[in-house]
Amino acid sequence: MRRPFVAGNWKMHGTRAENADLIEALLLGVPAQPTAEIAVCPPFVYLWEAARQLKASSVSLGAQSVCAESIGAFTGEVSAAMLKDVGCRYVIVGHSERRALYKEDDALVARKFLAAQSQGLTPILCVGESLDERERGQTMQVVSRQLTAVLDLAGIKAMQDAVVAYEPVWAIGTGKNATPAQAQEVHAHIRAEVAARDGKIAAALRILYGGSVKAGNAREIFSMQDVDGGLIGGASLKVDEFLKICAAAQAH
Repeated sequence: MRRPFVAGNWKMHGTRAENADLIEALLLGVPAQPTAEIAVCPPFVYLWEAARQLKASSVSLGAQSVCAESIGAFTGEVSAAMLKDVGCRYVIVGHSERRALYKEDDALVARKFLAAQSQGLTPILCVGESLDERERGQTMQVVSRQLTAVLDLAGIKAMQDAVVAYEPVWAIGTGKNATPAQAQEVHAHIRAEVAARDGKIAAALRILYGGSVKAGNAREIFSMQDVDGGLIGGASLKVDEFLKICAAAQAH
């Protein structure tokens, strides 16, 4: 039985005061022992304070990216060891914005995945297609390519300590979202790709949906057989909305 998981990606939002209020409200609304796992991923500069506030709570801490290198002259970068040191459990790798805006290719994403795991962090590997790629019928090809780059470098065993998030790029911040059936189709494809290498690992792999999930559509999306929760963007900054999404995952 896969435990549902909801992770909030705050992106480049928030202040110290806003984050403190958001976490305080979140902790008031989350059960002491939730059936779904919950995590938040603040910007780098707020991780330490978030970690202190989340300490001894049921909510985990994640980062939004990580350097593929372990140490050295990499100005502006943050290593996996540093993230672990400040209390992170998870880290997002391969988010579509990192791929598109900062030109992170499949090979670099795979190296970041390995860097995260080398320090005991659980990577949340994002895969997904653009609108143009979907319209060209290339969704499965793109997702397979992105996933295979990681599997070939890290090996199938690495997926025992990983989470995959399917994020159709055309449904992020646009107000559009894949239908539950469309999400299920791609999630099933991802699980099948992993199963081709190891069926047991595939059966246990949590695959999240990350495309404009809101309180109004979360329950229907999460009810799909291969959807194990969500990677939530804008809605994770609104505590009432985020708590409703978490409740939908707990009911899954």
